[in-house]
Amino acid sequence: MLVSRLFDIADLQLAEFPQTTCIGSLEDGKLRNYSTQEFIETAEKLALGLMDLGIKPGDKVALASGNRAEWAIVDQAVLRIGAIGIPIYPTMSAEDYAYILEHSESKVFFVSNADILAKAHTAQNQVPTVAHLFTFDQVPGARRWKELLDKGHALAPELERYKAAVRKEDLATIIYTSGTTGKPKGVMLTHGNILSNVESSAPRLPVARGARAISFLPLCHIYERMLLYLYQRAGMQVRFQETLEELGARIKEAQPDVFTAVPRLLEKIYDAILTKGEALKGAKRALFFWSLALGERYEVHGRSWWYDVQLGIARKLVFSKWREALGGRVKCVASGSAALQPRLARIFNAAGVPLMEGYGLTETSPVVSVNDARNDGLRFGSVGRPIDGVQVRIADDGEILIKGPNVMMGYYKEPELTREVLTADGWFHTGDIGELRDGFLYITDRKKEMFKTSGGKYVAPQPIENQLKASRFIEQAMVIGENRKFPAALIVPSFAFLKDYCMLKGIPYESPQQIIAEPRIVDRIFAEVQKVNAGLGHWEQIKKIELLPTELTIDGGELTPSLKLRRKPILAKYVAKVERIYS
Repeated sequence: MLVSRLFDIADLQLAEFPQTTCIGSLEDGKLRNYSTQEFIETAEKLALGLMDLGIKPGDKVALASGNRAEWAIVDQAVLRIGAIGIPIYPTMSAEDYAYILEHSESKVFFVSNADILAKAHTAQNQVPTVAHLFTFDQVPGARRWKELLDKGHALAPELERYKAAVRKEDLATIIYTSGTTGKPKGVMLTHGNILSNVESSAPRLPVARGARAISFLPLCHIYERMLLYLYQRAGMQVRFQETLEELGARIKEAQPDVFTAVPRLLEKIYDAILTKGEALKGAKRALFFWSLALGERYEVHGRSWWYDVQLGIARKLVFSKWREALGGRVKCVASGSAALQPRLARIFNAAGVPLMEGYGLTETSPVVSVNDARNDGLRFGSVGRPIDGVQVRIADDGEILIKGPNVMMGYYKEPELTREVLTADGWFHTGDIGELRDGFLYITDRKKEMFKTSGGKYVAPQPIENQLKASRFIEQAMVIGENRKFPAALIVPSFAFLKDYCMLKGIPYESPQQIIAEPRIVDRIFAEVQKVNAGLGHWEQIKKIELLPTELTIDGGELTPSLKLRRKPILAKYVAKVERIYS
């Protein structure tokens, strides 16, 4: 069967390798699994219900929800009509909802629960095009999505005509990227853009029929969404997890072969493991930290026979428990969205949990390159080799340029902005700085985030921030210094770790506000900064720090929904601390 449209993937699965469990998630508090046939039948019923509302090819249907089966069903229904899906991060503000709904001219809006519904109502009141609003959960006074499943039966022949008319080149979705500055941009991706990424990414992952995946990174991000299509193309079972609450227990319960995670989540998992290790006593504690030290020295090539003997012992006695905690079957954890600490990659791979970092952008559907723990395809510190069909070129100024079938159509209603990033011959300017070494891509920084000190020296903040966050004392960090005499850093300490540290050292801990003013804590955290400074050029070194009393969050406006720093709002919020650094 030819797969040329995204909805062909589910049809192929039904025709050639139907699954008794295709997708599943909690529904009304209980686990609800859908077979391949149920998934398609429900999506087609919903498509008919949408058509009964007047939705036709080219119309926009918006969706704001965490990961759950209903998300995939709505997506599938919209694709089958030839309509265009507008996924929205649930964590965005009502103001952003209104902007996206109005800019996209969405006609129907699906939301998951009462909290999102409240923001959706606020947005809907400002956007006349949104005629219908539905919820997945049962919410008093709200229309539920299931009411559409019994509508439009007479429109079935028309749905078949709509499906037959969809082409590979047709627009499938507009994804509004959570920019670190300004309003979100609508990235237009076709069926063919995303399908090319599915086909070229699959060989890098250990996917197989009947294998399992757990999906908890937001489906509104193209990375997790593309992987959903990839999992279905491979004939895998997909378990959705709507929130990060009790995630460890849910992963263990789902026993996934594959899942994706962002570096910050992996850092938290590692910190939790470290905390358990520190609670051990005697020989068990010594064995735990001996194993960690061994993992930190792990290399893909050139390991001695003696190292491998020791690693075998560590895997049996210590690291096997890590694998058990992840369900016991994990063959790959794919990491993206931000830079991964090479130290973490070494330790997890040494533990027999293949952690593979990749690189991509919404505009490239998204994967450009990814490591592969098999086939000599892994280099720590790199984001892997480019996937098949994707060309990567490094411009004279170091910017990474991308060309291939995965590159977007452009930004919706933004032709000038599109021309700024997309050349006439199809090269996309990523805005990232990097280099190619032995076929592997290495990312240095965001071009737009590099800054120049008043002394004329350029500083790349992201690599420094990533090194700072490797410390257990530091939760978040932002390097500053544009047009200033020297670089400095705003640091959010790891308050959970500081509580334990203060208890151990006999330092009173009353509150975050109190502890960031405690000279012994400030000095201890600056000692961590000095460790990073030792590996930096003198012009890059952090000369001063200020500690922040609260975590940087999406709700606070300091992070994008994909957890990237929004530097200007952070500088504006903490202007007094910045001035204290440079006064």
